[in-house]
Amino acid sequence: MTADSAASLTPEQLALAFEQFARASDALTRSYEALQARARMLSERLEVLLQALPAGVLVLDAQDRVVQANRAAKALWPGLEPEGRAWAELAATLRPTDTPQEVELPLPDGSVRRLNLSRADLAAHGGRLLLLHDVTEAHRLRQAMERNLRLAAMGEMVAALAHQLRTPLAAAMLYVGNLAAAELPPERRAQLAERAQERLRHLERLIGDMLLFARGEGGARGPVALEPLARETLHALEPLAAAKRARLERALEPLAGAWVQGDAKALAGALTNLLENALQAIPEGGTVRLEGERQGDRARLIVSDDGPGIAADTLERIFEPFFTTRSEGTGLGLAIARGVARAHGGDIEAFSRPGEGSRFVLTLPLSPPPLEDA
Repeated sequence: MTADSAASLTPEQLALAFEQFARASDALTRSYEALQARARMLSERLEVLLQALPAGVLVLDAQDRVVQANRAAKALWPGLEPEGRAWAELAATLRPTDTPQEVELPLPDGSVRRLNLSRADLAAHGGRLLLLHDVTEAHRLRQAMERNLRLAAMGEMVAALAHQLRTPLAAAMLYVGNLAAAELPPERRAQLAERAQERLRHLERLIGDMLLFARGEGGARGPVALEPLARETLHALEPLAAAKRARLERALEPLAGAWVQGDAKALAGALTNLLENALQAIPEGGTVRLEGERQGDRARLIVSDDGPGIAADTLERIFEPFFTTRSEGTGLGLAIARGVARAHGGDIEAFSRPGEGSRFVLTLPLSPPPLEDA
């Protein structure tokens, strides 16, 4: 309404216009108050829900400071109020594990909680939402199940182990028994002694592999750089390759800066087993190749060879304990290697066809680098 048109209105028309404006303003005020009441109700419900969640929830601002923490999150750090602190300060109390998105939180009483940590960006505010779910009991049950499965496998192997031990032991006893013959020539005596030692060494390897399989998870764990570990393992096998005039090729550049959480000695042993198997499979002058890859949050070490390949029925059984196609093999090497991989949250897969060589893929979950390398 212009000033000229307003001036031409009668007092009654002006009063009616002001009355209509007052009614519209009152309606807008009531609508705004209703929206405020509904917003307060939703906010209260959200706060009740947030506090009732069994998982810890942290809301971070754009500077990665905690602006809100629910009751469960505060309970994770007793005596340490999360709100107002930098997330880096809280993250420093967490330890990485070999499982992606899972961390450990040591508590003052000496116990350790295992947490699943997931993140979501808050695009509207530039912050992040962190969800910390306590999976301590689930992890304990998973470990118990793995132990039970290993015990079950051990039970199934008792008969096979007895057979595996009996053969070299009987041979060693036979050789040693023949050594007692007084008329035995010195050359024959030395020959029998050497054969007895070979059988006893075979027994030693068998028992050692059995202990490794039973132990399963290896020793102390820590951050392991994959590329140097793979390179050093390959280097250690150069004399074995030279004896067979085999070529060792590598392509490990994609693993530069890749870290895993685990037992370096056990991982090197598993990789050594795969490489030794490949070297034993190829003909003289053949090639074994070790490649590294990254796929998302996982690293892959690929051992391939140009050997004769593996038949389908054999390929299905190569990871079975005590299954071997070599007369001097214990049949536990690949079972141990896969056990090590699975104990580190990974696995080993085998791909092969007769006449096309073989390929073994060791997959491991990546972990953040240690702080000095971050």
